[in-house]
Amino acid sequence: MSSEHPRIRVLLVGAGGAAEHIGQAVMGSPHELIGIMARDPERAHALALSLGTVSHPWNTKVPVADLVLLAIPDGALAEVSGRLLVQGAVVAHCSGATGLNVLDGHQRRGVLWPVLSMSRGIPADLGSATIVVEGSDDESRTLLWEIARHIGGSVVDMDLEERRTLHLAAVFASNFPVFLMEQAQALLEKAGISVEHLLPLWTSMAHKVETSGPRSALTGPAVRNDQTTLAEHMDLLRDEPDLARTYELLSALIIKWHSDPSP
Repeated sequence: MSSEHPRIRVLLVGAGGAAEHIGQAVMGSPHELIGIMARDPERAHALALSLGTVSHPWNTKVPVADLVLLAIPDGALAEVSGRLLVQGAVVAHCSGATGLNVLDGHQRRGVLWPVLSMSRGIPADLGSATIVVEGSDDESRTLLWEIARHIGGSVVDMDLEERRTLHLAAVFASNFPVFLMEQAQALLEKAGISVEHLLPLWTSMAHKVETSGPRSALTGPAVRNDQTTLAEHMDLLRDEPDLARTYELLSALIIKWHSDPSP
């Protein structure tokens, strides 16, 4: 990849968390964020104002750009893509689980997916994230790589099958643990105990996984196959049947996986 590339003009479609954080990253790059388009004009204007750019009216001809990046929910991609009147620009989306075919009305298509949780108003470090890229042709891929290498930590090419596998893995690594933390908080609140007691454990476990790998990081009664403690926990969950089934299944999986000494 050449170190020299013309300044790329980026139009962001969307006004949610992904648009916010990608917009911030583009503003900090050598490239140009030419504006925001979104269904909700107030949100589009507010995001544009916060980023130091302009908002463009919805359902109008797309301004001249090199990259039109759809930072919107997966379910809206086909409909929004079909509305865009784009001349010459690469049209790309930010979905890890969606193919290029959702953009079939456009000649030059692509994917630019940051493997990162991006929520409105909550800081996200794109500079440490992997950016996954796919292009319908070499020229589109090169342009997406150029943007990605300036806003992310590392850049990789992946086709749809690879992206879907990574997306599935990301759900296991990110979504499920956060949901389980929410359930832990609910259990503590019922007992009048603050969730803050768990936060050092949460952050230290993430650090251990990063430095030592998940197999070495995991501790607890299921790893030890401590049936006494497991039974006591199940008794505490007697009024929480859904959580009890979850606890039992996850504990059984941990015992099964960690009874095998191979890494």
